[in-house]
Formats: sequence, structure tokens, C-alpha cells
Amino acid sequence: MRLVILVCQLCLILRIEAQIPEVCITSPTNRPPENADITVTCGTEYMDLSIYICPMYQALYNETQMVLNNQISTPECYGTADWDAVPPVLNFRFPLNGSSISSCNNDFKITDQVGTGQFSDFSNVQYVNISGTVISLDPSAGMITYRSQIQYKFSCFYPMQYLMNNTQLDVSGVNIAIKDNNGSFISTLSMELYQDELYQDKLDIPTSGLNLKTKIYVAVKATNLTERFNVLLDRCYATLTPYPMSITFYDLFVGCQGDAQTKVTINGVSQIAHFSFEAFRFVVDKNKTISTFYIHCVTRLCEVSSCSQLLPNCGAGRRKREAPDVLANATVTSPVIVVGKQSSGEAQTLSASYDLSSESNYSGPVVAVIVCIVILSILLVAMAAYFVLYVRRKPFIQ
Repeated sequence: MRLVILVCQLCLILRIEAQIPEVCITSPTNRPPENADITVTCGTEYMDLSIYICPMYQALYNETQMVLNNQISTPECYGTADWDAVPPVLNFRFPLNGSSISSCNNDFKITDQVGTGQFSDFSNVQYVNISGTVISLDPSAGMITYRSQIQYKFSCFYPMQYLMNNTQLDVSGVNIAIKDNNGSFISTLSMELYQDELYQDKLDIPTSGLNLKTKIYVAVKATNLTERFNVLLDRCYATLTPYPMSITFYDLFVGCQGDAQTKVTINGVSQIAHFSFEAFRFVVDKNKTISTFYIHCVTRLCEVSSCSQLLPNCGAGRRKREAPDVLANATVTSPVIVVGKQSSGEAQTLSASYDLSSESNYSGPVVAVIVCIVILSILLVAMAAYFVLYVRRKPFIQ
């Protein structure tokens, strides 16, 4: 009898071994589940989850029994096994848009915080936190089970300034790997220059440069961005170099302060921002034929319903912000702008002066003779008038 029981136990052991894929038998991840089994990539367009598969089999589950937030009836909330990876992993991917986040019941929270560190110049900064749990589905049909439930928690925390540091975070005991252009949304931003207020014709800058006071229209646009967010410009300024960090700079606008020739027309109300300014030259280039500079804009995101609250309040009692120190990867930069030494109006004035002198047939001495003749004529007329009025009226005395 004992021999029969021993044989049955051996069969059960062999059956359990057979349930574990061959690739997992020699894998270093052939162990019970741990928090470190999951890696989360907080990308600019997608969130990617990667979880070791072999620990799932150790816990008597498999890749088909892991689902996001217990959404068992939603196919897109299940992962895809990658057995070619070393070690094998179960991958989940969902785009950063409202429909995908809500379909798998991920938690999406927006918080307002006082700006600190790099954003200390901003009195109110918004952050978005996306979190959820990958949960195991117990296939046991009876009243009891011998399986422990597996829960892998994940979270991504995005400052909505299009900026995240390339560091590793630890959220809820889960390793968060920040990748995809240093975890920044900056790759979705672009700045384009136009020559018309309808933003239809791109600005064509000649090699000789634009004329001074030429109107330049600037558009800062975000692409592949969820409709939950708008683009908000906090500061735009010019430098002599394409690098935002520069000792020499000129603010077009920052907070409530702005150049008189700069006009912001769209900001914080859509996924594109518009402003215009007039072409100028840096004083240090006064002896140069042309002056070159670049425009930089400190750009962040704002949640649609609260963008208006983040726009600068320039009423009485509001502290005006000083120009902040700007990090290179927190800005979007324009192509080079070239401005000539003279405006079109000055060129016309110089040309007109030249035409007058070239068309004149009188030399300097001839003009002097003509002036003398005119003066002499005036004197003669005056003497004649004096003779008529005074001399002829006196009686003749013998």
C-alpha cells in the first residue's frame, strides 16, 4: 500500500514538472514571484509592462491567467508572452489616452503641487499619476484553493512639463524604468515659423536676412498627444546660440512680463500655441552685416479643465516671476533666424537720397552764384521802394 502511495506522489511531482515550460526549468527566474519581476517603461506614447513568466508557473499560474485590474472580459487587458526573451516575459502595452486607460480600469489622477527645484519659478505645477495592478486569475472551481494570488502593482508619475529626469524610481515596491528620450515628452514637440497670421505660409529667410521689424509668427505644436492635455508656454526668449542655457538672452515673454512687440494669441487652450514678434538684432551684432539668433520656449502640459488656472494672473498683488534658469531638455528651439542690418524703410530712404543727388545738374559753385543773384535782386527792389516812398515826397529847394 505504501508503495502505491509513493508511486502516486511521484506521478504528481512529474505532472507538476511537466506543467513548467522547459525554458523555465533552467532559467534563474524559476522561483516564487517577487516585486522585482515587473519592469515598467513610462514612455511618451505608451506605458509598457514586462513581467517574468517563469515565477507565474512556480505559483501554479500561467501567462493566460494574468490580467490588468481584474478586467477578465476585456481582451486588450491581457498580456502577450515573449518566449524568445531571456528570461521569458509577459508584455502589456497600452497607449496614454483616455479610452485605453479607462478600458482596463487603470487609475488616472491629476494633482496640483507647488513648483520646486527646476520648476520653482512656477507657482502651480500639475502632475499625472497612472497606476494599476496585474492580477492572477485563480482557475480553481471549488470552495478552496492552494494557490496564492499574485499582484504586480505599477505606477507612472508624469510631470506635465514635458520633462522627467533619467532616474530610476521605486513606486509601491515596483522598479520603474524610465526610457524613451529620457522619459520626456519633448520628442512630440515642434516649433515652426510662419510669415502670415493665418499660419499657412512657412517663413522663408533669405541669406541676406530678414528686414528689421518683419513680423514673425511662431507655432509650438504637440503631436501624438492624448486629448486630455493642452500645450502651455510659460516663457519664450531669444539667445545668440542654439543652446537654451546662455548668458546673453532676451525675453519675449515670461509670466506677466513681455516685450511690447510680442503678442501671444493662443496659449493653454489647445495642443498648439501661437505668438508673434518683430524681427530685431542683438546690440552685440551692431557691427555685423547680419545678426542670427534662436527662439526657445519653456513648454509644459496642462489638463484641459484646469489650463485656465495655470495661466499667469497679472492682477494687483500678484508677484511677477523672474526669468528662470532653463534646462536644455525642458525647451523647444526654433531654426536659426537671420536678420539684416537695415530695414526696408531705411533702404528706401537711402535710395531716395541717392536719386535726388544723382538727378541734380547743379554743382556747388553754380548754386552759390544763383543764391547771390537772388539776394541782390531783393536788395535792389528794397532800394527802389525806399526811393518811391521817401525821396520823391520831399519838396525841391533851390
